[in-house]
Amino acid sequence: MAAAAAVEAAAPMGALWGLVHDFVVGQQEGPADQVAADVKSGNYTVLQVVEALGSSLENPEPRTRARAIQLLSQVLLHCHTLLLEKEVVHLILFYENRLKDHHLVIPSVLQGLKALSLCVALPPGLAVSVLKAIFQEVHVQVDRHTVYNIITNFMRTREEELKSLGADFTFGFIQVMDGEKDPRNLLVAFRIVHDLISRDYSLGPFVEELFEVTSCYFPIDFTPPPNDPHGIQREDLILSLRAVLASTPRFAEFLLPLLIEKVDSEVLSAKLDSLQTLNACCAVYGQKELKDFLPSLWASIRREVFQTASERVEAEGLAALHSLTACLSRSVLRADAEDLLDSFLSNILQDCRHHLCEPDMKLVWPSAKLLQAAAGASARACDSVTSNVLPLLLEQFHKHSQSSQRRTILEMLLGFLKLQQKWSYEDKDQRPLNGFKDQLCSLVFMALTDPSTQLQLVGIRTLTVLGAQPDLLSYEDLELAVGHLYRLSFLKEDSQSWVAALEASGTLAALYPVAFSSHLVPKLAEELRVGESNLTNGDEPTQCSRHLCCLQALSAVSTHPSIVKETLPLLLQHLWQVNRGNMVAQSSDVIAVCQSLRQMAEKCQQDPESCWYFHQTAIPCLLALAVQASMPEKEPSVLRKVLLEDEVLAAMVSVIGTATTHLSPELAAQSVTHIVPLFLDGNVSFLPENSFPSRFQPFQDGSSGQRRLIALLMAFVCSLPRNVEIPQLNQLMRELLELSCCHSCPFSSTAAAKCFAGLLNKHPAGQQLDEFLQLAVDKVEAGLGSGPCRSQAFTLLLWVTKALVLRYHPLSSCLTARLMGLLSDPELGPAAADGFSLLMSDCTDVLTRAGHAEVRIMFRQRFFTDNVPALVQGFHAAPQDVKPNYLKGLSHVLNRLPKPVLLPELPTLLSLLLEALSCPDCVVQLSTLSCLQPLLLEAPQVMSLHVDTLVTKFLNLSSSPSMAVRIAALQCMHALTRLPTPVLLPYKPQVIRALAKPLDDKKRLVRKEAVSARGEWFLLGSPGS
Repeated sequence: MAAAAAVEAAAPMGALWGLVHDFVVGQQEGPADQVAADVKSGNYTVLQVVEALGSSLENPEPRTRARAIQLLSQVLLHCHTLLLEKEVVHLILFYENRLKDHHLVIPSVLQGLKALSLCVALPPGLAVSVLKAIFQEVHVQVDRHTVYNIITNFMRTREEELKSLGADFTFGFIQVMDGEKDPRNLLVAFRIVHDLISRDYSLGPFVEELFEVTSCYFPIDFTPPPNDPHGIQREDLILSLRAVLASTPRFAEFLLPLLIEKVDSEVLSAKLDSLQTLNACCAVYGQKELKDFLPSLWASIRREVFQTASERVEAEGLAALHSLTACLSRSVLRADAEDLLDSFLSNILQDCRHHLCEPDMKLVWPSAKLLQAAAGASARACDSVTSNVLPLLLEQFHKHSQSSQRRTILEMLLGFLKLQQKWSYEDKDQRPLNGFKDQLCSLVFMALTDPSTQLQLVGIRTLTVLGAQPDLLSYEDLELAVGHLYRLSFLKEDSQSWVAALEASGTLAALYPVAFSSHLVPKLAEELRVGESNLTNGDEPTQCSRHLCCLQALSAVSTHPSIVKETLPLLLQHLWQVNRGNMVAQSSDVIAVCQSLRQMAEKCQQDPESCWYFHQTAIPCLLALAVQASMPEKEPSVLRKVLLEDEVLAAMVSVIGTATTHLSPELAAQSVTHIVPLFLDGNVSFLPENSFPSRFQPFQDGSSGQRRLIALLMAFVCSLPRNVEIPQLNQLMRELLELSCCHSCPFSSTAAAKCFAGLLNKHPAGQQLDEFLQLAVDKVEAGLGSGPCRSQAFTLLLWVTKALVLRYHPLSSCLTARLMGLLSDPELGPAAADGFSLLMSDCTDVLTRAGHAEVRIMFRQRFFTDNVPALVQGFHAAPQDVKPNYLKGLSHVLNRLPKPVLLPELPTLLSLLLEALSCPDCVVQLSTLSCLQPLLLEAPQVMSLHVDTLVTKFLNLSSSPSMAVRIAALQCMHALTRLPTPVLLPYKPQVIRALAKPLDDKKRLVRKEAVSARGEWFLLGSPGS
């Protein structure tokens, strides 16, 4: 029995000896992993592995010993968590002893020590013992990376033990790191140095040595080799080294001279790196560290900003000056200490002030930027610089009379005024601007009355900044400011000043609502009344232009709830004047009012109170106006019928939608209980002036005018939050469905189809949704048969499909397949092809994210994946006269697809896109060209395979009857120059000759594109191109 047990025990040991022999003698790598796996599974112990290696570990041949220790180290790397404390002690003693072995053995020994440094069971004191042995015995050039890993492991788990070494540990590491060149090792070494400093390890007398061993790499000059497996970038090394250099003030006396030297060098990258490092250092330095170097630092920064040809160096120089000033500002002073901030700012002012007096000279802006960089660092710096600079600039403004010089001075002033907004003052009297307020206002008002547009623009911006200063402007100042803005708001001849004045009015009205309500709104109301009178009399276009400016100004100043309550009634009253026939109104006049209302609604979205006020005031009024206009009359009025035109109703739709999207669900629920019954039951009780000559029944036997108002219902219900319950929904959906296939009024049927689709999109999944969908499918199939309603049924199919595609509804695939089937229809085929554009594009009135529609991310990508293969297959199988419809549909899908999705599919689809360019339909041509242009830039290698076809077709289309197609074709010819030059050179003479023709095109935009494209082809292949 005993003999049998001995044989069984010897069998696995024999297998282990075999694996050891294969690894050590046979030079096979696989056995190491097998031994490690067996130890992990418990088949062997580490002790048994050591016993099996016994003779190899003592072998006189260094390579054999190295292989034996390598095997043991690899096993330990996999199994270090299984070791007991006693085993760890013996193994560390063994490995420390082997550090004295032959240099071929050392790398394997270090791997073993790395494994042991990860052991949880490592007894106290052994970490110090291991590091001392490494520092003493190892020439670390052998395997620095492993040494760094050992140090990192011990710093993470044995910090207190290492700190007990004091400065010896720092000195040992300095010896290890000295002469390092491997970028991968440098990243680890920089991290260790940073940890030494940030975790308060003792540096002792070795601060300068530690600085030297790291700063010798500054600035980093490293170009990653191709196919670098470690993926180390130059920026990684720069940031790691910067974190070290900027980690302690103790480096300051060594680092700052180095930074000054590198900033003054001629190497651009060294300048940038030095200025960025200085910026980082200022976060940890104080006045003590900077004191001796401030004059030199200022001289270097000043020179770089004054003389540099690089915007990046200038920006970094200004950032460094900002940080220096901030550092000096936050340092706590002793009572007897010199205030370095004052002396530093004095030097800056001394060197820059005189340049501000020369607005035509090139150093005026660098000087202003330097002063503003310093002033923006702290409130103290801002006060000091501003109090010195403002009087000078004010004086210079009056001294110079040219508008260009005054604009330069005012722009500099504006920069300093903006800096004041960064700081708050508990005592308003201490604010430095108070003493200059009157002079500043006088200067700004002079700029606003100057004939120079550019000076006016700067004046408007300066007025806005002054107004943003709390309690700075007096009531009289505001009254004057409002007067100037009123005047500028009617300078339609110069759109820049006009737009800027409107924007400033909106900004300041939110801050000073009383002043604008008292002085601007009454003037605009009077102007509106005069405009109504002029429209009544049919006066000249100039008066109409002032009238439109007035409408824009009213919406622009509606940025405060109190002002909205004054301006909104004015605009609505203006619409009532149209309805009553008191003025000669055209559709453009009503649309202009609606545009102003929409802009006002957008401004009200930021404030719930204003949003609800606008909604409950404007929407009933608009509905009442529309209902009144839709009523039958004995004598038809042209004035009222203006409100029922397509463009006017579309403008009202945008107002109602914008006013509804931001309502809270509670308030929206209140509103829906009035508006839906208005359309279903004719309940007009909530409308103002609701005495109508007959009932409002758009769904019943209503007139064409009443049915057109379904568009307004669509705007409201399709903008509601999803969780708002719509009353009488079942009846509403059925009525909409019925109206959507009514052929007597295409506008009404389309609005009903869009409204039905918008409600379907938001409806929660369930039985009721399935019922609505079945009704819609039945209605579509019935309408698509022969009859007068085919077009309306197709429109319903299109909008229902879009509603379902956006929410990933399963039925969308069936409806899309039905739509593809219509591509072969002689009557509906072209419209079906255009329908793919609608499916892939964003709408503005329904099915929008802003209107709370369910729009799933990446719906376009999913539509492409699900349907393009069928489109391609259908194209190949279709008769010749139907193929253009498939090409148009495909072109629309691809044109609106994100280009990263399209690029992988390009090789298979490109032939179809090229064929689409031969399609006679201008829409297909334009869509395809729009799709191809970005692909020429993003996939030049694939596109270059078809360069012959591309050149021919683009040149042919550059003579298209459609201006848009000609422009797109020339843009593609321009983009072709991004393809590899050798591919294009054979075509260069042909293209240059062909592009001479569009140079004489009758349209300026075409000529512009032709010049650009031909110029690029001329330069093709020339040196430097």
